[in-house]
Amino acid sequence: MDGKTLARIVAVIFIALAVTATVVEMTRKQDKPGAAVLEAPAPSHGPLRDGLRRCQLLGEGALRDSGCLRLWTEQRDRFLGSKAPFVSSTSQPLPPLSPDANAPGAR
Repeated sequence: MDGKTLARIVAVIFIALAVTATVVEMTRKQDKPGAAVLEAPAPSHGPLRDGLRRCQLLGEGALRDSGCLRLWTEQRDRFLGSKAPFVSSTSQPLPPLSPDANAPGAR
């Protein structure tokens, strides 16, 4: 066998594999015609979200901000579904924590 014939055989095999892979892929997509596209829920804008966004922009300074600490507590309680009564971020602010309450050994 000379080089030209071998190259033609390899080219024919390559094309046959490409066509087979294309056909398999096209039939696979036809098996799932009604695949639902997952969409994120529409963002709900509210005072809690706006406050959390502000705290995010504060960066590391938010660790010392009593408002951010209150908002994080409220968000954590909402996420965990705590049994405590829900305190809205628009209601009266909580009293600030004492400086030693944030100390690592205070817990």
